[in-house]
Amino acid sequence: MPASYIQANTNGRLHPAHEASLSPLNRGFLYGDAIYEVWRTYHGVIFAWEEHWRRLERSAKALHLALPQGPGEMLGEIARTVAAFRRTAGFTGEVYIRLQVTRGGGAIGLDPALADRPEFVLLVQPCPQVAADVLRCGLRLSVATGLRRNPAESLSPAWKTGNYLNNILCLREARTRGADEVVILNLAGEVTEAAVSNLAFVRDGTFVTPPLSAGILEGITRTLLLTKIASLAGVPVAEVAIRPEDLGTMQECCLLSSTKDVTPVAEIDDLRFNVGPDTVTARLKAAFADYAKEYSAKHPELKV
Repeated sequence: MPASYIQANTNGRLHPAHEASLSPLNRGFLYGDAIYEVWRTYHGVIFAWEEHWRRLERSAKALHLALPQGPGEMLGEIARTVAAFRRTAGFTGEVYIRLQVTRGGGAIGLDPALADRPEFVLLVQPCPQVAADVLRCGLRLSVATGLRRNPAESLSPAWKTGNYLNNILCLREARTRGADEVVILNLAGEVTEAAVSNLAFVRDGTFVTPPLSAGILEGITRTLLLTKIASLAGVPVAEVAIRPEDLGTMQECCLLSSTKDVTPVAEIDDLRFNVGPDTVTARLKAAFADYAKEYSAKHPELKV
């Protein structure tokens, strides 16, 4: 079995992900008419199950899209899919779980009434690991100048949808400059987030992140750090508008995501940030690991 094997579950049917499973008329494929969530396991336990599910429900409500199953049924499908992945791939480590829900298929046309029924696809693969050199040296980011973040009044970044073209094009620009990730600005010229991660900084010992009103996804990792984990680590927090000219006042920078939790950033274009074991970022990453371990011990029902 190749190391790249990905297990899929389409509407309850288990199959290798490289096999076709949806009609070309599926609206997720045709129009990006879809929502999704990603979970990962810590110590074999699905982390922050309820927080992700509630966000999925909010995204579905915003798009007037019905979920094909409730949380109990879907948790059962996830368990089946993870078991099939472990059995086929012989993998025993931590896994990445992606659930995508589309409005379904039907006749070609934008009218949502043309959709027949909601459909889902689950994907399971090994959880990506942050390389040791990244933890040691940090990532390099670059500010996008060609495009801005789509505003909430058009297509809200708070909705975790299947439409990522704005993120993709901004990331492409940063990658052409040799960066690992991108910093996207909103129409007001304020810092929002990276292509697939929230952004945070440390200024004079305080954990600082753009507010939701800047037009960002309400990331689960971001929320946990702001509401629980940072205080456990003795780190004060603040949500403030950040402009590119403010970046030079920050001593540290990090990316926040569900799959990679807290990842240090060393550079944004020509600006340098502190990286290493003595930083606030490292302290927050350790506190996050402790929280995830405690969560896993409290939720044996989510072990897969």
